[in-house]
Amino acid sequence: MSSPEPTGYRPITESRYREVVGLSYQELREGLVIEHRPGRTVTETDNVLMSTLAGNDAPIHTDAQYSSLTRWGRPLVCGTITLHIVGGMTVRSISGLTNASLGFEEIRFTHPVFAGDTLYAQTEITGRRLSRSHPDTGIVTCRTTGHNQDGKTVVTFTRSFFLPVEATAVRDRTTY
Repeated sequence: MSSPEPTGYRPITESRYREVVGLSYQELREGLVIEHRPGRTVTETDNVLMSTLAGNDAPIHTDAQYSSLTRWGRPLVCGTITLHIVGGMTVRSISGLTNASLGFEEIRFTHPVFAGDTLYAQTEITGRRLSRSHPDTGIVTCRTTGHNQDGKTVVTFTRSFFLPVEATAVRDRTTY
């Protein structure tokens, strides 16, 4: 009796598999919802380092004393950091094979994020179509929601990207 092939991997040789990065255009059908794991706990280092790298020295993100005197009582994690963390959580399954990002729209920050919060993401595929200008490419549109450990939505956004229609050919050519 043979063992079943592991899910999420593609066979390379007998008893050798490669992790699959990115679902294919055909798999990303409209209405599909993916819950992304693992979650990601945001640290104070994330907030200070990424704020500094971005040149965002707003005291609400970097000055504990200043922040203690605001309605939040502590530093807020910068919204763009939240966007990047939640967006990054989706890449492995949603856009791992993308060859171009087309844009982010309707970005909304709906609840504050603080160091120590753990973020999770969920993405729904809202549309897809073949590109008119690149016939070997599809355009996928999705809506991602990020929430914290208490289930409070912290960010939502829509994004679109190019995805090759023939995922197997791309994986073979790039050893993915």
